[in-house]
Amino acid sequence: MNDEARAAAGVFLLVALLAGMACSRNSQSDAARPQVTPEAGVYEVAHPQEFKLAPVLTRALPSRLTANGTVNPDATRAIRVTSLGSGRVVELKVRLGDSVRKGQSLVVISSPDLSAAVADYQKAVAEEVLSRQVLERVKVLYAHGATPQKDLEAAEAAENKVNVDVAASEQRVRVLGGDPAHPGSLIDLRAPVSGTIVEQNVSGFEGIKSLDNTPNLFTIADLSQVWVVCDVYENDLGEVNLGDTAEIRLNAFPDRRFHGAVANISRILDPSTRSAKVRVELPNADGSLRPGMFAVATFESRKLHERIVVPGTAVMRLQDKDWVFRQEGGNRFRRVAVQTSGVTADGMQEVSTGVKPGDQVVVHALAFSTAVAEKKD
Repeated sequence: MNDEARAAAGVFLLVALLAGMACSRNSQSDAARPQVTPEAGVYEVAHPQEFKLAPVLTRALPSRLTANGTVNPDATRAIRVTSLGSGRVVELKVRLGDSVRKGQSLVVISSPDLSAAVADYQKAVAEEVLSRQVLERVKVLYAHGATPQKDLEAAEAAENKVNVDVAASEQRVRVLGGDPAHPGSLIDLRAPVSGTIVEQNVSGFEGIKSLDNTPNLFTIADLSQVWVVCDVYENDLGEVNLGDTAEIRLNAFPDRRFHGAVANISRILDPSTRSAKVRVELPNADGSLRPGMFAVATFESRKLHERIVVPGTAVMRLQDKDWVFRQEGGNRFRRVAVQTSGVTADGMQEVSTGVKPGDQVVVHALAFSTAVAEKKD
C-alpha cells in the first residue's frame, strides 16, 4: 500500500469514529427527554431527577368568592328634595352631577299654592291689627267702668285666636318655601344638605304637581362614603358572611384596589337571577368612586378551611383548561386536569379537583411540556 492509500484509509477511520461519537451523544440526549407512551397524556422520562417535584399540600385558607356589582350612593347619606307646593319651573339652576352647598338655590317655581298661602297670611295679619286695636279700646273702657268684664274677656280671646291664625299662616308660607317678610308667588327651593346631585327628575319650564303624584325633584347624596352592591348567586351565599373583607376592583382604576367590609346581605332573592344583594361600604374621601361604576368584588371569609395547594408554576394553561403533571411512580408521569381558584400570598395555587394531598407534581410544568413537544418534533 502506497502513502496515498494509507492517508485515505486514515481519514476514513477518523470520520467514522467522529460519526459514532455524535450518534452516541444524540442517543444519550434523547434518553434524557420524556418519552411518549401509547397511552394519551402519560409520559416516561429516562432521567426523572432532571425535573424538580413538589408534594401536594393542604393549608388552612379563607374562602374566596368573586361577584360583579356597581357603585351606589350611601342611602343613609342621600336626601330626596321635593317641593311642597305645585306650580311651574321658571328657572333651573343646577343639573345632574353638580356639587351643591347647603342652602344653595336649586330651582325657582311659580306656585299658586304659595300665592294663596301669602294671601291667607296677609289677611291674618290685618285681622290681628284690628283685633289688637279693639282690645286696646275695651281695656280703656273697662278701666273707667264703661264696659263689663265679659267684653274684655271676649276681646282678649279674639286677639289670641287671631295670633294663632297669624302664626299658622306664617308657618305655611315658610313650609312652601316663601318668606313672609318678602311675600310673593315664587318658591326658591334650596339644598337642605351639601353633596352631589345624583338624581334629577325636573327640567326647565316643567309643571310641578302635588306631592301625591310627582316624584322627588332631586336627590342629593354625600359621596364621601359609597356602597358597592353585588349580586351573589344562591349557591354561593353560604360563602359570604357579615363582616367579611372585600377587595374591590374597578375598570376605571385597574391598578388600584379598594378594601371594605360586608355590611348587609339581603334576605330576599331576585327571582329572575336567583341572587341576593350584598352590600360593601367603602370610604370615598377623594371622590374617585362615582355612582354607576362597574365593580368586581372578591370576598374573603374570616373562617378558615382546609384547601389543597400546589406551586403556582406547577399549573399550566392549555386548551382552556388547567393542567399539572403528576408522578405516578418511577419515571412515569400523567397530565391531569385540575380546577383552580385563588392564589396565596407566597404564590401557591389553590386546587379543588384533580390531585390529592401527598401526590408529587412537576414544579415547572411549562418546561416539562416544552420537553415533550421537542421530543414529538
